[in-house]
Amino acid sequence: MSADDFIVTPWHVEGDIDYDKLVKRFGTEKISSVLSERIKKVAGEDHFMLRRGIFFSHREMNRILDDYEKGNKFFLYTGRGPSGHTHIGHLIPWVFAKWLQEKFDVNMYFQLTDDEKFYAKPNLTLEDTSKFAYENALDFIALGFKPEKTKIIINTRNIQTLYPIAAQVAKKINFSNTKATFGFTNETNIGMIFYTALQSAPCFIEDKPVLIPLGVDQDPHFRLTRDIAPKIGKPKPALIHNIMIPSLEGPGGKMSASDENGTVYTTDAPNIVKKKINKYAFSGGQPDIEEHRKLGGNPDIDVSFQYLRIFFEPDDNKLKSIYEDYKSGKLLSGELKAILIEKINDFLAVHQEKREKAKSQIDQFLFENK
Repeated sequence: MSADDFIVTPWHVEGDIDYDKLVKRFGTEKISSVLSERIKKVAGEDHFMLRRGIFFSHREMNRILDDYEKGNKFFLYTGRGPSGHTHIGHLIPWVFAKWLQEKFDVNMYFQLTDDEKFYAKPNLTLEDTSKFAYENALDFIALGFKPEKTKIIINTRNIQTLYPIAAQVAKKINFSNTKATFGFTNETNIGMIFYTALQSAPCFIEDKPVLIPLGVDQDPHFRLTRDIAPKIGKPKPALIHNIMIPSLEGPGGKMSASDENGTVYTTDAPNIVKKKINKYAFSGGQPDIEEHRKLGGNPDIDVSFQYLRIFFEPDDNKLKSIYEDYKSGKLLSGELKAILIEKINDFLAVHQEKREKAKSQIDQFLFENK
């Protein structure tokens, strides 16, 4: 697969993604230094994921800020397709959404699309996707959201609320647009064809604009939503996109819940994390220690460094020091892996404790049909 041949769809990511090319392909806008500074100014502080370009692209973020500065609030919406256990890549938009919620003091909706994953995955039953929805919800709650401003929507549970909105949307989306956006064929089941209407519904659950932090692979759903929003008298959803966290095994695609070797789950025990990182994490180091000391490593392709950059080392000075030490050969690949293992396990120790507590809190977060 050549550099131009990467694939990014809501259901499949493959190849080494060129994010500049993806921005052009999807028709989004790169987050400029001016916009980044503006978010920092309005929010009252910066976020390392913005500084480092982990959130790199947007649709109409400026409009959201314009409205907010005029005293008009927005609300937040993101979600998860419950096809497996939560992994560390899933946490990126959720953690950023929590920061946005705190800084802007807004409501948050988290959609668990148990129906979509049932349509999309031949091997999953509705019982399976329902169980995964519960498991994923625990991870979301564990990040520290407040129930009074945060509601979890589960499609099959909340269809009574979602369906009237989805029906409005569905009437305005034609099959040829859906087919062109997603590459559907005559063999595609009609659940998948209708599904975008349901994913659009939370965008219009409040009578104000919505901002959606999400992985860029999910953008196509909301391109269609944005097209039809004016036709149903609603503001277009604004989006802010994060890059994909790579699989442990290196460049090409993203971390996937179904690939156990390439994935760190939020429920992994410390020894499992250590084993996975040591065994599978793609290294930018040299073949032997002597050569590494002489030539240095390449942090830009090293997965352990990328995980620190994307999520696990928010301190810029510490990250810079690790980068320079690895590049110079002072820091060995095994030592870099050890830094990451400690960081992940420290994070997961706290997260897993909060995740356990979330079991008794979940009812406070569940959206009640009106």
